[in-house]
Amino acid sequence: MSIRVLVADDQSLVRTGFRVILDAEADIDVVGEAGDGRATVEAARSLRPDVVLMDIRMPELDGIEATRLLAADGSMPRILILTTFDLDEYVYEALRAGASGFLLKDAGADELLHAVRVIAAGDALLSPSVTRRLIADFASRPTSRDRPAALDDLTPRELEVLRLVARGLSNADIAAGLVVGDATVKTHVARIFAKLDLHDRAQAVVLAYESGLVQPGAARRG
Repeated sequence: MSIRVLVADDQSLVRTGFRVILDAEADIDVVGEAGDGRATVEAARSLRPDVVLMDIRMPELDGIEATRLLAADGSMPRILILTTFDLDEYVYEALRAGASGFLLKDAGADELLHAVRVIAAGDALLSPSVTRRLIADFASRPTSRDRPAALDDLTPRELEVLRLVARGLSNADIAAGLVVGDATVKTHVARIFAKLDLHDRAQAVVLAYESGLVQPGAARRG
């Protein structure tokens, strides 16, 4: 089945460029476009895309508020935030709102296609060129650092897996580091997400750093 994509940007030339790149792929289908945040929410609700390419700065509603509204619907599409600046302050709020990752607007066609496929598969994506700086900067920002009560419901092994997820390790990397099977890691991740009411790895990163569970610069296992 094709990956259904909605392109949301207030610049028509940008939307056209993304459409040309995406529609050239056999496994991707651009089902619609939107030029402002409110139209994006309405289009997402009616067209039910798998992925929304969401510009942050749009009229009517910005990309963050549009993401929040879609998240409130429950069965939201995956949101890939498009930004001009690699450390745009709004990226943090977008991740908190429920976005699955972000990509720079000047990324190449291959990066865009990879991002759409990764997001559609249910994984989080932070632009490779800025991931480390993003996480370090995010973790150093003033936050409440309140420890969510739900973290107390996690087992010691689940806490360990959450820390590794937050540091950017894949399930395969975690399995190798803990010397367990991939299926075991997938089970742990699913239970973590259920207990903490998370829908993907991006939200796990946000929670882990905001709560202080993971500190910037902490050594990666494996």
